[in-house]
Order: sequence, then structure tokens, then C-alpha cells
Amino acid sequence: MQDLPNFADIEAAAGRLRGLALRTPMLCHPLLDELTGGTILVKPEPLQRTGSFKLRGALNAALQLPPEARCGGVVTYSSGNHAQATACAAQLLGMPAVIAMPADGAVIKREATRRWGAEIQLFDRHDVDREALAARLVAERGATFIPPFDHPHVIAGQGTLAVELVEDARAAGLVLDALAVCTGGGGLVAGCALAMEVLAPGAEVWAVEPEGWDDTRRSLAAGERLANDGQGEGLCDALLAPRPGVLTFAVNRRLLAGGLVVTPVEVFRAMRFAFDHLKIVVEPGGAVALAALLAGKLDARGRCCGIVLSGGNVDAAVFARALQAAA
Repeated sequence: MQDLPNFADIEAAAGRLRGLALRTPMLCHPLLDELTGGTILVKPEPLQRTGSFKLRGALNAALQLPPEARCGGVVTYSSGNHAQATACAAQLLGMPAVIAMPADGAVIKREATRRWGAEIQLFDRHDVDREALAARLVAERGATFIPPFDHPHVIAGQGTLAVELVEDARAAGLVLDALAVCTGGGGLVAGCALAMEVLAPGAEVWAVEPEGWDDTRRSLAAGERLANDGQGEGLCDALLAPRPGVLTFAVNRRLLAGGLVVTPVEVFRAMRFAFDHLKIVVEPGGAVALAALLAGKLDARGRCCGIVLSGGNVDAAVFARALQAAA
């Protein structure tokens, strides 16, 4: 597939994003090492601008739009994190942005997207074809569509996260044996896998998904893209993609070690752990990789394992539920 990104694209993305997206730190905590028997390195993307990793991909894509395309602005659909990222990227480049967002999505994400200056169009995620809606908005506005995950520029931008983590690990004298990544449509884990293939060859890369939305895990096992039935709980709203992307699955089926699945109880436990010990607020979808680690689903014994916290945009009521449930 000619559109698949490669490591050179990720390196180029890192150069474009320098000074615009934050280089988030690498965190460690002795309790994580004690509980798992390994050396755990945490990449905290709630500290990123807009509160999630999504800015990396959206901004990398927006920066490559030619001047004539920028006049029409950008369009996307998103439950919230990609919405904020696209709106922020548009504001940085002086472009209009129209974002289609599910009406039942997190209010905090909708309000944050609006604050970045975007026009928001709400839709019913159960009855409306979001891709058709985005196509109509593109045609009406003369805009450019920036997909949430299935685009080479977006995938390459997301891969800069793994580049930073490997570099920081090396600076600490460590070599990653495995990396667990929160997974919805697969753009982040695909970009990370491409970076790890070159920078940490032999390291395992695992996709982690919420129970009922494990389309990547099932697709990897089947060798073909499989869809979710939409009946799973909506707690991890950032990870509710209907199926893996075409480009993302082409990368992930070749490079991933497999998929891991976590329950809502395990997600709440991870959110509470991050709050109590790492001092970071993590949204449910952003906590699934940590949840897999704490639940023993990622074997870290005697190994150096990276864990991505992918976002921190959580409604106060949901966060309160997590703290109470995991008390």
C-alpha cells in the first residue's frame, strides 16, 4: 500500500512538531515496579496540549496542507480528543474548523473544542453515518478532511510519541522490551509500532482496548478487519471506533504482538492509581494500557515496559465514579 507511512515520515513529523507540540516527560514510580516485577516507563499524554496525544497527528496533517487548501479550513469527526486537536491545529494555522461530535460525548471535550474556536455539529452516533456527514461538510465548506486515525500523516504524527519515549529510556540507560498502547482505530499504536520497529527492534507492541470494543484484538487474531457490534459499554468514549482503519490495520497486523482487553473495573483502578501515585488525571480510554499492566495482562516481570497514558479529558462526574469505585 503506497500510502502507508514509514519511519522517515515519523522523523519528519517530529521536526514539524518541534516547538508546537509538547515533548511530554517519561515518568517512573517505584510502586509500579514493585507491583509488576519490572521496570515501568510511563508516557503521560494528558500533559500534552489539548490533553491528549491526538495533537501530534492532527497538527502534522494540518501543517502539510498547501496554502490554497488552508483557506477552506478543516473538517473532522471525533468524540472529543481528535476534535480538540484538530481545532487547536486549525487555530495555530489560522484556519476555520468544523467538527462533528456525538451528542452523547463528554461535555468537557465538547466545551474544550469550542474554546479552540471550532464550529461544532452534533450527531447521533447510533443513527448517523459520521463519514457521510464529514463528506457533506467538506463539500459544503470547501474544506479538507483530517481523519481521526486512518491517514498516513496522522499515523506518522502519533508515532513521535514512541520516538520520545525510546530516546528518554536510552538516556536513562534503559532498553524497552515492550510497549502497551491505548487503541481505538489504531493510529497511535500503528505509529508507535513503526517507530519501535526501527528504534527498539524486537520489542513487543501491544494494542489495549476496552471490553466490548476489542476490534483490533479480534482482527489481529482473524487476519482481517472485524467490526464491533456497538453493544459494549461506552465508558472509554475515546476508543469507540467501529473497526480498525485500513491503513492502521495494514501496519498493525504486521507489527503488533497482539491485543489485550480490560474491564471497566480495571480501568477505574488504573485511573485511581494514576491519580494517587502519578498525580495525573487520566480519562477512561487513556487508562486502558495502565489497566492491563496493573491487572497482570501485560507480563512485565524482569522486563522494561512502556505504558502510554493517552489522554486526560474526563468529565468530573465520570472521574468521581472512578475514584469511588476504586476506593
